[in-house]
Amino acid sequence: MHELSVTEQLLEIVLDHARKAKAKRVLKVNLVIGELTSFVGESIQFYFDMLTKETEAEGASLSISRIPARATCKQCKMEFHPEGMDWFCPACGGPTEEVLGGREFHVESIEVE
Repeated sequence: MHELSVTEQLLEIVLDHARKAKAKRVLKVNLVIGELTSFVGESIQFYFDMLTKETEAEGASLSISRIPARATCKQCKMEFHPEGMDWFCPACGGPTEEVLGGREFHVESIEVE
């Protein structure tokens, strides 16, 4: 259910930027969501469609790009894609040192008229 509040904030950002640009309407929103976030794209889409009614963004499309999880190994420094609960290096079995990607959540671009 936290997708509702996140989508409300997302729409606020989109409308603020559209109004600053003196846009008549928003045509498309390109959103980036990392694999490690708990956000469900279908839920964000549902709330986006619901919340945009009677706004400059009504009818706008929402394009979601997923960013895969990426991490580095503390021992051998290899970059790898952790899967599920397995956060150990597939090369040497070492623990994760740093998460490099997958926690993203941001508006990449907005297309307006």
